Parts: sequence; structure tokens; C-alpha cells
Amino acid sequence: MSSIEDGIKDILIKDLFVELDKERILPTDSLRGHYGIDSIGFVELKTQVEKRFSIVISEEDFTPENFSTISTLTSLINRYRDTTDVRGS
Repeated sequence: MSSIEDGIKDILIKDLFVELDKERILPTDSLRGHYGIDSIGFVELKTQVEKRFSIVISEEDFTPENFSTISTLTSLINRYRDTTDVRGS
């Protein structure tokens, strides 16, 4: 498991109160369907992801497609980190 996936799982458990052991949260599970994340929860998830990974997610990227699973969110975070690394070089 990547450190990003692990971090997202921590956010789900600690900040969004998903009541599962970290090992039972799968990267391909629907955040809405499996874990009951609602629209307010997604706003909180975005805020916590931005803080934890030191990124700012644009409104254009704050979409259901990017926030559907841990895997899709991990891909989004990686894109932002890659962009930041290129600019920081």
C-alpha cells in the first residue's frame, strides 16, 4: 500500500469517522457507496487531503470522478505532487 493510500485511510477513519479497521478499507471501494461519504464529507475530505499532502485541489478537479475511490484520489494527489515537483525544480 502506498503512503498516500495509507494517509487517505487515516483521514477516513480519524476525520470522517469511517468505523472500519484500516486493513478492511480497499482502494477500489466507492467512498460514497461503501463508506457513506456525503457531500459535506467530500468537502472535509478535500480539506484534509490538501492539509496532509500540502496541495491545493482546484474546483475543476473536485469532481465525483476524482473522489470516487481511494485509487482515483491517489491518482489525483500524485498528479498534483508531480506538478509541484516540476515547478519546484
